Amino acid sequence: MAAASFLDTNLLIYAVDRGHPAKRSNAISLIAHHASRRSGVISTQVLQKFYSAATRKLGIAPAAAKNHLQDFQIFPVVQISPLILEQGIDLSVLHQLSFWDGLIIAAAATAHATELLSEDLTHGQSIEGITVRNSFV
Repeated sequence: MAAASFLDTNLLIYAVDRGHPAKRSNAISLIAHHASRRSGVISTQVLQKFYSAATRKLGIAPAAAKNHLQDFQIFPVVQISPLILEQGIDLSVLHQLSFWDGLIIAAAATAHATELLSEDLTHGQSIEGITVRNSFV
């Protein structure tokens, strides 16, 4: 198995967002790449945030958003446990991140990811040995 890449919510959102065609194409390519290599991983937090953003911000019907959730479960899913929750809190304090970003890093660390594909943190930044990659810069 290739080194794991943790896929953040914004990557999944762009894959279904018809309002940003260039980002959509890029996101679909990245998702397909990691699916074929079996190198992607997500978390329950990512799935929850995807559903919320897809239905609220993009206006996707709940049933269609649920279908997308099922499609994204081709990737291993880190279940957010109380331990990961506490690690996320610690990381948010230690690295001065939002709680949600700390939780993403904690889930990525749990999955032994070497990179986090996200536009929410600084491109190239390394946190807990995980390098942030913004594919949309």
